Amino acid sequence: MQVDILNIQGAKTGRTIELPEEIFGVEPNTHVVYLAVKQYLAAQRQGTHKVKTRAEANGSSKKLHKQKGTGGARKGNLRSPIYKGGGTIFGPKPHLYDFKLNRKVKDLAKISALSAKAKENAIVIVEDVTMEVPKSSQFVSILKALQVKDKKTLFVIPENNDNVYLSLRNIPGVQGSLLSDLNTYDIVNAKVLVFTESTAKIFSEEEAEIAEA
Repeated sequence: MQVDILNIQGAKTGRTIELPEEIFGVEPNTHVVYLAVKQYLAAQRQGTHKVKTRAEANGSSKKLHKQKGTGGARKGNLRSPIYKGGGTIFGPKPHLYDFKLNRKVKDLAKISALSAKAKENAIVIVEDVTMEVPKSSQFVSILKALQVKDKKTLFVIPENNDNVYLSLRNIPGVQGSLLSDLNTYDIVNAKVLVFTESTAKIFSEEEAEIAEA
């Protein structure tokens, strides 16, 4: 898959890059994408919800009245769930929501998500962005030149760059990510992916290494 490389003014540089078909040209498997997104969202849940049982609620443990002979229903103590302030029956307890997903399934989900974006022509390659100091207004100008300013954008760079990260973190609708941290949810959640030239080259280099092996 040939993609034009744009400069930060949004014009074609005359260079192109070949994105491997094995990553950007497969038939998307929507079910594994669903599983990967579900796992990611489940892992974000803290699971700290907790209510008190009748053993933990405050109140006297004395039986309110004798079991028989009152003409009324039998009762325990004030901690009983039938009373206000009593314990809760079958209430939530702290637990994790995360679940295991095999590595091959997660890899296929990521490849499927990238291929879906490629089919939608929602991938932009821009030359490497270098910023002397963090400046959001300058980064907004770059996004505007790339015609992605009003779209939910995932900007992917190959390695940590504080100036780039600090420039984009306060821009609404824009998220930055290292290539090593790229996940299926972030890909699906974005309307357009912007890869720097160095990032895109890594895909081609990794595919070449796999082919040689």
